[in-house]
Amino acid sequence: MQIYESILGIVGNTPLVRLSRIHPRGNLVAKVEAVNPGGSVKERIAVEMIDQAEANGQLARGGTIVEPTSGNTGVGLALVGAVRGYRVICTVPDKVSKEKIDLLRAYGVEVVITPTELLPDHPDSYYAVARRLAEEIPGAYHPDQYSNPSNPHAHYQSTGPEIWNQTEGTVGAFVAGVGTGGTISGTARYLKEKNPDVLVVGADPTGSIYTAPNSESVHQYQVEGVGEDFYPKTVDLEIIDRFIMVDDAQSFAMTRRLAREEGLLGGGSCGMAVEAAVQVATEEPSRLVVVVIPDSGRGYLSKVFNDEWMRAHGFEG
Repeated sequence: MQIYESILGIVGNTPLVRLSRIHPRGNLVAKVEAVNPGGSVKERIAVEMIDQAEANGQLARGGTIVEPTSGNTGVGLALVGAVRGYRVICTVPDKVSKEKIDLLRAYGVEVVITPTELLPDHPDSYYAVARRLAEEIPGAYHPDQYSNPSNPHAHYQSTGPEIWNQTEGTVGAFVAGVGTGGTISGTARYLKEKNPDVLVVGADPTGSIYTAPNSESVHQYQVEGVGEDFYPKTVDLEIIDRFIMVDDAQSFAMTRRLAREEGLLGGGSCGMAVEAAVQVATEEPSRLVVVVIPDSGRGYLSKVFNDEWMRAHGFEG
């Protein structure tokens, strides 16, 4: 019998789907992470981070997990917390969609909302509030996806091997959005160990530090869960061959195209990654290009898929 002992057993082993309507040449495929039980790629790192914390004695049964998140990592931690009996507290910036906040609460997460515009070292930023709560609450553990080596390692041991095996070693380029950098760094390390010629491309929103020409160019943007205003310890910039900058308008337009032309409902960061991947697949027709579609669009129905919200923020519907 194929019966999993908990919902955590079905994290990973996500499919590859050819995006032949978006890119008719046929050399662009998507790793569809929305089919994970919580709807995103972040469940991979949530399980790995908590597994390691338990093994190292940093988290005991009945303890509290505290983490800053734009939503998806929080859902992953909520799944682990539900199955293993942990209290979960998430701090989130106020630009996060209502659906994602409601989803966290549906899993029993305690949500603390903080201003988006605050810098990471501000005492009221969602990063700092999470650190403070973890220090104040007895038995609390702060995974810190921005510095935890289990973040990229989760992708080194799962996402990378899956892509290699699913493509039978023919993957020629790997494209992913870069937030904490765990997905692209861990996956790319595995793929480049198998074939150093695999091209690794980071997709980055306009205003993020990764592609900002100077510090004054770092600014807020509407796409959620990707890009940064500081350099996390979990990103390996040396393994990324190039970055492609994608603005909010391009990201949201491609997000809508994915739903209407490919039947893939993803968030704004999915559209951002695919926009960059189309460019790579066009420039490199001999390479099989794999792009990560990191989450589901169900958490963004009031934003990128809402015509009124789009018009109010200067985007076409």
